[in-house]
Amino acid sequence: MSGTIAELIKLLATSVGSLYLMIVMLRFLLQASRADFYNPVTQAIVKLTSPLVNPLRRIIPGWRGLDFASLTLALLLNSLITTLLILAAGYSLPNVGLIISWSAVGLFAFFLNIYYWAVVVSVIISFIAPFSGHPVMLIVHQLLDPVYKRLRKVVPAMGGLDFSPLFIFLGIKVLEILLIAPLAGGLGLRTDLVIGI
Repeated sequence: MSGTIAELIKLLATSVGSLYLMIVMLRFLLQASRADFYNPVTQAIVKLTSPLVNPLRRIIPGWRGLDFASLTLALLLNSLITTLLILAAGYSLPNVGLIISWSAVGLFAFFLNIYYWAVVVSVIISFIAPFSGHPVMLIVHQLLDPVYKRLRKVVPAMGGLDFSPLFIFLGIKVLEILLIAPLAGGLGLRTDLVIGI
């Protein structure tokens, strides 16, 4: 494989591939958080992912509001992207189990990144436009609400200040240190070959 083609494959896999992967994962997370599916952003996510999710739904049922077809699609997509990145880098392919394992770790890291940036956006908007009714902001709030509600039961607001975003950031870092890093190290995961890490 020539260097130019390899660079093109890498660019498309890491940009277009990771963007579509994020959209698929958002579909899973928004369904899990019972987001408003009349929101135009959510409708766009459903429209973009339905051609690939709907056939999988025929064989992979959901359970308690969790759309396992979307989650399976995300894992398959990340495995495909990882395979393309390995080939573009000029390495021989490892066994399928290892590719799927790398992709699963990358997917979990990607989930944490989505929550990290959602909290960053919600904190910034709470200062700039706290009562914004923009569809994207409504989606961010609906995505974070289940997590915020659980945290606020344990850590209530003190002096009018809500510390739950800080605890989410802390939780994400703890998961990265205790789960992502050991799993990635144990599997010999190359961070340049897996989306999400």
